[in-house]
Order: sequence, then structure tokens, then C-alpha cells
Amino acid sequence: MTNSGLFRTKSVEQSIRDTDDPDSKLRKDLTAKDLTVFGVAVVIGAGIFTLTARTAGSVAGPSVSLAFVFAAIACGLTALCYAEFASTVPVAGSAYTYAYATFGELIAWIIGWDLILEFALAVSVVAKGWSQYLGELLGGQATVVGLGSLRFDWGAVAIIAVVGTLLATGTKLSSRVSAVAVAIKLAVIGLVLVVGATYFKASNLTPFVPPAQPSQHAEGVRQSLFAWLTGSGGTSFGWFGLLSAASLVFFAFVGFDVVATTAEETRNPQRDVPRGLFGSLAIVTVLYVAVSLVLTGMVSYTQLSDGNATLATAFAIHGDTWVKNIISVGAIAGLSTVVMVMYLGQTRILFAMARDGLLPRNLARTGANGTPVRLTVIVGVVCALLAGFVDFGTLEEMVNIGTLVAFVLVAVGVPILRRSRPDLKRGFRVPFVPLIPILAALACLWLMLNLSIETWLRFVIWMALGAIVYYVYGRKHSVLRQQTTSDPRQALAVD
Repeated sequence: MTNSGLFRTKSVEQSIRDTDDPDSKLRKDLTAKDLTVFGVAVVIGAGIFTLTARTAGSVAGPSVSLAFVFAAIACGLTALCYAEFASTVPVAGSAYTYAYATFGELIAWIIGWDLILEFALAVSVVAKGWSQYLGELLGGQATVVGLGSLRFDWGAVAIIAVVGTLLATGTKLSSRVSAVAVAIKLAVIGLVLVVGATYFKASNLTPFVPPAQPSQHAEGVRQSLFAWLTGSGGTSFGWFGLLSAASLVFFAFVGFDVVATTAEETRNPQRDVPRGLFGSLAIVTVLYVAVSLVLTGMVSYTQLSDGNATLATAFAIHGDTWVKNIISVGAIAGLSTVVMVMYLGQTRILFAMARDGLLPRNLARTGANGTPVRLTVIVGVVCALLAGFVDFGTLEEMVNIGTLVAFVLVAVGVPILRRSRPDLKRGFRVPFVPLIPILAALACLWLMLNLSIETWLRFVIWMALGAIVYYVYGRKHSVLRQQTTSDPRQALAVD
């Protein structure tokens, strides 16, 4: 352990022992099927109905389907690393917990702080999207009302309140509700594919990778970090456009790692968490590729160049405006489950950090239902305020960068823990270590380079704020620090 103690690691054995604390014990209710449902629930949202069309029309053309494949490969490589960690350290907290066992307390705090940003913004942004679709389904009725000089989105607050109540009741009930919503949105996607296939023309897929064009929306801090570093300027279409599209559609996969945060609530985490991760990722990749191929086969990508184009736009071009309402139903079902699972991930990350003393420990108390009710309420209030009153604009990209940073650390952590703790029982092992983890980290770093400078600057500011919070509170109240200070012999067990 270093003199500062900033990099003291928490042993895997201690992390597992902490799960038996009766005051902060989570109920083990979940199976591989539940985890697969959660994975599909959080990944398949409105992105499949909106992001696909916008990316095809303005960035990638018909090759948007290949962009989804590239993003899925990056996620798949990372999923292998998550699966090994989750089967080795079946404890709530996901990347935060893995970092604590591998890199030490400071890095664990950084990744935990990073995940707080990812999940809080994701819950709030998706809740606002849910509210917009609700307004469309209600015949264009506005879900945003004026409160003096403020604008209040009551629809976004309503879905957060309902989801928070379900999560406080228990994860098993949440899983059952998710299963129903997943069934609805899969039925809608199936209908979209069947109807859309009747308009499919192979000629619309040519050219599959359209010629490169200068981007009209990438200037100054809005250009990608890669474009700024290389001086190439932003481009749409072409191969660089395709790779840039992969970074954009990565947002559609955000959240599959939430499956790993439920490891502590899974009956057989060594077996079921890897199955849930790979099963959900395989299902959603097939669906994304199928929808993008049907979409770009229905109409020419040039007809989707409007920044507001959606999947419904393609059907409207063919006169099938009735599909819009069907898509709205699917989007509402899809976004409901995204809000729920992202909300769940947020509470579990905070739960793990509070149990370790890096946040107030009383927040880790679990109620009669085996859920952290206090945290669930606090997260709900904060996200409701954000979703109700804040206009996010380009803040959505912050979710991507937060996720990718976590992915990189998890990937790098696998070979490190293999070397430092070869004795640990691993229910799943990543093949070809260290090649696969290195490829996973490089793929995620490439996607990060294609995010805007503006996003990077905001991320640096958020992480600087996190460093202040750690030094003011977390470092002093760390349970691990108190253990090693009171009993120096403990240092041997935690290093």
C-alpha cells in the first residue's frame, strides 16, 4: 500500500463478506432470464426508432447497419471482461467494485463518480424522451407546462416516480414489469420489420458507404477530439463518417453493463451474469442491424437527412402514417424499461459506495423488501428535478463518455487481477488474455476520440468536482482506511 493510502485495494473476500451485513443486505431473487430481460429492457429504447434514422441520414447512409456492428463488437469485447469480473466478484457496484479490487480506492472513487454521472443523466434524458412520446400518443398534448419563468415536464417526473416506486418494492417485481414492457416493444419492432420489408428495395442500399462530405455541424468545440487532433475536420459519410457513426450509435447500447450491477441480487451470479450479458447483447445487436437494414432499404438515406428524421419518417414517405402511433407505443414501452434499469444501476452504484463509506453509510441501509429505499428516493428526487426542469441539449454525449471510461478500466483490470490474484475462482474466464482486454480497451478509446471536445471538457470538469468531494469526505470516511488505521495487520489483507 502506498504511503497516501490512495491506492489501497479492497480484497475480493472482503467485498463478498460485506454482502452478508444484515443492515445492507440485498435479496437474491434474479435468474439468467431476469438479467437477459433487464439487458434487453435497458438497451432497446427509443434509439431504435430515432437514432437509426438520424445517423443514416446525416452521418453514415446505408452503412449505419455496419456502424451498429462495430459498436456491438466494442461492447461484446467489454462484455467478456465484465462477465469475468462479475463471476469473480459477485457484488453490487459493477465497475466501481471491480476497480476497488484491482486499482485501489482512488480509481474506484473516480469510476464510481463517473458512473453516477452516466446513470443520472441517462435516467433524466430518457425520461424526457418518454414524456415527448407520451405527448404524441395523447394527440399532441404538451407534457411541458409553465411555472412562472420555469418550464416543468410533468411527464418525465411521472415516469420517474412510478419507476422509483417499483424499484423500492423489489427487483423481482421490477423484472416482471420489465418483461411485460419488453414483450410489447419487441412486438412493435416485429411489426415494423414485417411492414417495412414490403417496401424494401436493394437499390436503396447503394452506395453502401456514401462518398465523404464535410460535416456542417462540427466546428470549434463541437468537432470530435480526433478531428481536432488530426486537423482533418469533421466529415459525414465515407469511412470516417462510418467510424464516427459507430461512436454515435454506441449510445444505443449504453446500459447493458447494468446487468453486472445486479450480480449481488442474482441467485447464481457465476453462471447467470455472463448468460445475461451475452444473451441480451446478442438479441439487441440482431434487432438493431435488422431495423437499420430495413429502414435504409425502404427509402434512400438522402430522404432522412432532416435532423428530426425517425423511423416513422420512412413510413410516412410511403403513406403509412398509422405506423407512427404504433411506434409511439413501442417507444413508450421501451423507454419505460430503460428508465427503470438505469435507475436501478444508479442506486446500486451509490449503494456500493455508501457501504464502503465513501458516501454516508446510512444510505446503504436496506428495508424490509431488501432494497436501498433511502437511496431509491434520493435518486428519484434528483433525477425528477433534472428531468422536470433542465433542458439537456448536447449533454446526452456525457452518458457515452462516462460509459466508455468505465469500459476501458474494466478491460484493463482483467489481466491485472489475473496476475495479482490468480487463485480466485472465476466462473467465467476471458479467452486470449491479454489480447481480448487490450482490443476492448482500444475499441472504447477509439469511440471516445470520436466524441466532441465540448463533451471532453465537461467530463474533465465533472471529474475535478469528484476529486474535491473525495478529498473532503470520501477519503476521511472510507471504511477500508479506518480498518487499516485501527489495525495495521489489516493492510496485509487489503493490499
